[in-house]
Amino acid sequence: MTMTSADGIAQGVAPLPLKNYRRIAVKIGSALLVDRTRGLKREWLQSLADDIGALAAEGAEILVVSSGAIALGRTILGLGRKALKLEESQAAAAVGQIALAGAWAEALARHGLKSGQILLTLGDTEERRRYLNARATISTLLKMQAVPVINENDTVATSEIRYGDNDRLAARVATMMGADLLVLLSDIDGLYTAPPARDPAARFIPLVERITPDIEAMAGAAACAPSSTPARSPPRRARPWSSPPARGFRRSGRSSAASASRCSGPAPIRSRATRPGSPASWSRAGG
Repeated sequence: MTMTSADGIAQGVAPLPLKNYRRIAVKIGSALLVDRTRGLKREWLQSLADDIGALAAEGAEILVVSSGAIALGRTILGLGRKALKLEESQAAAAVGQIALAGAWAEALARHGLKSGQILLTLGDTEERRRYLNARATISTLLKMQAVPVINENDTVATSEIRYGDNDRLAARVATMMGADLLVLLSDIDGLYTAPPARDPAARFIPLVERITPDIEAMAGAAACAPSSTPARSPPRRARPWSSPPARGFRRSGRSSAASASRCSGPAPIRSRATRPGSPASWSRAGG
């Protein structure tokens, strides 16, 4: 049974196992992949690749939206935690992207999976010709049974022509490719009524049944993390997506199992904090 309040928050929907979804988009945050002092978290990455391999063996198509290029480049170049100039961030992305793509290829290869790198800018999902070209390329990779590893092209993106964060990029990719489910893996458990690090009274919201002005206000601005890119407001002129929305949405914290639901129309947003488990326990959630 589902109870929905006036502000769009609902509870009581049981999650569906991931095996029920044919095409799944997974976004991984920088903090999960990269340690600020030691670099790439290879064991965590391999654990996630193991789950991707298991899902692929069951017939699912997986699209990966991977953050971490700038954070990894920072470590490789020894830039520390200082604020970076635009050209320094772009240089760090150039160095980090090569290492990140190689790590994904190595981890997925252990399961006999090939991978292909896709670097997108905002214009690739805003301009129709580029949108169709990007969709065709990703579709071809999936037909060839390769895992697309997608990231924003931070080597050329600026504040005026960027998504702002990879959550938005992942949503665009999931919509563009007609994904059945979007999973956001993050070091944050999910949606709160306020930033929990700054507001002790912040309340965790397990399920958002519909997007309302109150829900949009809770999202606020992106958190600023030294390991990745500075927080920026989303571009104001983003156009509506021209593909059907993904049917499900999961958000999972670093050490929590995610949950999901299926819907028609706009996808409900569900997130649930649970006891710590394996780093990539999301693929076993609900089933």
